Amino acid sequence: MRSMSFMLTTDQVRNCTKTVTRRIGWADLKPGTLLRAVVKCQGLRKGERMEPLAVICVINVRHERLCEMTGPYGAVEVVREGFPGMAPADFVEMFSASHGDCGREAVVTRIEFRYVPGGRLETNG
Repeated sequence: MRSMSFMLTTDQVRNCTKTVTRRIGWADLKPGTLLRAVVKCQGLRKGERMEPLAVICVINVRHERLCEMTGPYGAVEVVREGFPGMAPADFVEMFSASHGDCGREAVVTRIEFRYVPGGRLETNG
């Protein structure tokens, strides 16, 4: 099962309050795909293991410009991203800064998902 890191939104995934994520890449992802949500899956030091959070099932995948978040659409999306109370423009700035200053016009992959009941995983390296 493919792993997806939620290092910046670990608490939101643990609490199952995040149901959408935006990514650079992941263009080949399809609805119905099961993913292992983990805290971190790249840059692990020797001896470190992935810390599993949940199993998620992809519901919808689409590509959109990051700047679309700054319109009325963004007010609902920031909540779904796990940041209630955050202004959409602040989300765009945070996302851009945490992804190598990708820029407001960057095309990102919007991934909608649900949590698989009983999908907590044991660490298996």
